Amino acid sequence: MLPFKKAFEVMHDQENHFNKINQNLYTNKLIFAQLGLMTIFTFGYGLIMGSYNSFTQAMFTGLKLWLLLNLTLLICFPSFYIVQLVLGSKIKMKQLFVILLSGFVMTTTIMLAFAPIVLFFQMSGDNYHFLQLLHVFIFVFSGFFGMRTVLEALKSAFESTGVYPKIGLSVFRIWVLIFAFVSIQLAWNLRPFLGSKEMPFEMIRSETRGNFYSTMFNAVGSMFGVKPGENKEEKEEEPSND
Repeated sequence: MLPFKKAFEVMHDQENHFNKINQNLYTNKLIFAQLGLMTIFTFGYGLIMGSYNSFTQAMFTGLKLWLLLNLTLLICFPSFYIVQLVLGSKIKMKQLFVILLSGFVMTTTIMLAFAPIVLFFQMSGDNYHFLQLLHVFIFVFSGFFGMRTVLEALKSAFESTGVYPKIGLSVFRIWVLIFAFVSIQLAWNLRPFLGSKEMPFEMIRSETRGNFYSTMFNAVGSMFGVKPGENKEEKEEEPSND
């Protein structure tokens, strides 16, 4: 139970947590505890998210959400670490990995904290498009605080030990954008996560038309009663003056 308590230290005593990372006072148990918390919280939020459709969808959404987070980290971490080395960073790979995991512990904890709100709207509103936007908001909100935690950890490494170059902080901000784009594209490939009640269960949607951004614009339009392609159809139905 103690490793999980230490993994939660990033939530209530960040300064002490960052100092331990800077001085290499963390253990492998901390890494496994962070990975364990991420798995439990991500799968838990995915269960709530997918339960809008069915029990089967809930189970697969939990697995896919966990897969999404870990695959995105696996894809993006090597490039970030190599760029840091080129910039003259002396931070070790294991240190950087623990710092990133700390940010993801923060992200997944906040995500799970929103689960009761999601359940409330699922039970009272039952609006698919609203729930889509709600989940996107929660992901963005949670991700902001998670990446902010990582940035503060890197600042601590720069100020207290000098093993991390100042320019690396700017590079990290760019990396966050890359991480977001990779995550969005991967999420689009792994959809559906929420699952409309009007459609049968699908593990992975075979349809490849559209993209995440058009889906979000359509969801906003649907909330206000504007159906996709409605304006186009109306124009086609208008009689010609010729």
